[in-house]
Order: sequence, then structure tokens, then C-alpha cells
Amino acid sequence: MSVRVTALILILSALLLVSCGPKPAGETGTEIISAEEALAMVDGDNVVLVDARGTLDYRKGFVPGAVSISRADIVINTPVNNMLAPQQQIEAVMSSRGISNDTMVVIYDDNKNMDSARLWWTLKVYGHDAVKVVSGGLSALQAEGAELTTAVVAPTPAQFTATAPDSTMIATQSDLRKQVNTPDPRVVVIDTRTEEEYAEGTIPGSVCIDFAGNNFADGTFKPVQQIRIRYIESGLDYDSGAIMYCKTSIRGAQTFLALYNAGYRNLKLYDGAWLEWSSNPMNPVFVPEPDVIQLEASDNS
Repeated sequence: MSVRVTALILILSALLLVSCGPKPAGETGTEIISAEEALAMVDGDNVVLVDARGTLDYRKGFVPGAVSISRADIVINTPVNNMLAPQQQIEAVMSSRGISNDTMVVIYDDNKNMDSARLWWTLKVYGHDAVKVVSGGLSALQAEGAELTTAVVAPTPAQFTATAPDSTMIATQSDLRKQVNTPDPRVVVIDTRTEEEYAEGTIPGSVCIDFAGNNFADGTFKPVQQIRIRYIESGLDYDSGAIMYCKTSIRGAQTFLALYNAGYRNLKLYDGAWLEWSSNPMNPVFVPEPDVIQLEASDNS
């Protein structure tokens, strides 16, 4: 049987599973918006557009009215890099950018939707649900006619009060050890790094599904149906749980967003990620055989 025919059979099987399998656990298509939708939305009341790029890039030019919230603003680097910042830090950052608990936050980046997704996840963890990510980020906004400016934005400070972190959205090192030692067949552990990184070592039981495959070549997210097919082929359906990670769970946050937007809800991001796991000599590391990696890459293409 040819590779093309085999691939077609897999796609048709996935489509059948999607149409006949469990229904989405939550609403679909609610978190990711198009550039056109974003530009219309930011003209409304109590909406704050956020540029999630680095501060230096922001200063070179941003969409008019956008405030800067960089990765550095929402993470701490202990015990490892890019960990979730504490509640007080998030409250201070959001308040200083004019974001209150009633504000709709619309986020863009220029980094394959990663930093937007990480800020989205952070806000969700701290109880702020009114947040959207612009599919394709800055380039998509410019393609829709947005021009850049360097005019200083001086937001009126607001009052943002975060809830306690939602532990149902966060996986810990202990959770991963438990999954490794006593695997729950209903949970899929997703290594969202590249195949090359996966080949050098991964958390035992992980499947490699590179986060980049959630996007089209232009950086926009693939639609819900394509995301569902991509992950159901790796055994993740709406009855499953998923734990995802990368090196520091920035890429992992992008996968979290893609899955959440596709209706998945039993999702956790391993915040400490590979950096924490691999730095502990007590944690086991699995080095897959090259042919296994090639097979998974073919299945997840």
C-alpha cells in the first residue's frame, strides 16, 4: 500500500472519529480570533490591546493603542526559567496597563502565537476569562491594514484582582512522576518540542507533537477541525486528559490554547517543563529509537 493511500486512510479514519466520537467538552472557537475581528473589537469600550513581544521590539513600532506586556512581565526565573509569576506580580502588571477584572484583553505577538498564548494561559490561571489571542499576531494585523506607531501609550491605571491560581490548569513535577510511575491510560503527555529535541531525551511516556504544527505557514492557527484531527491521531479525544510541556512551557502554552480553543478542557501545562525535569537526576529520561521518532513524525504530519 502506498504512503499516499495510507495517509488518506488515516485522515478518513480521523474524520470518522471526530464526527462520531465524543463531543467537545467545552465551546469551540472562543479563544482565538482573526486579525479582522481583533481590529473591530479594539474599537469597543473597555478593551485593551496587548503587544506580547519583547520590550525592544515594542518600542520599534506597535499597533496604535497597544500596551506592552512582555514575557518578562509575567514570569519568574526560579526554580527554573519562565515559571508562572506570583499573583501579586500579575495584579501589579495588569493594573498598571489599564486592565481591570472587567476588561477584554486582546493579545498579539510575532512569535508563532507562543507569547500571546502564554499570557492568555496566565490570565486564565488567575481567573480572567475575558481574553482573546489574535491568530497570526502582528503580521496578520498588518495584513489587515494595521499601521505601526511609536507614539507613547499612557494607560490609565486600573484595579486588577487575581484569583488564586487554578490548579486544574497546572501540572507539577510530582504529577509527572506519578504519571510516569503509574500511567493513567486516559492521560496523554505531549512533548511539544521539535523532533530533534525529543530525540535527545523526553519524559517517559510522552508523545512528540511539535507545537509548530498547530499553525499554517503564515503563522495563523489551524481551524478547530484540523486541530482535532491532529491530536485524535495521537490518542487524545475529549474524554482524555492531556499534560503538555516543552523546554520552559512557552511552546506548551501555545498547544494548550490550540486544544482549549478546539473544545478540550481536561488540560494541564507542566510549568517547570523539561528544564525542571531534566535538572533533577532522580527523574527518569527516555531516549527514543530513531525509527520510532520517524514513525511518530509521519503520523503527526
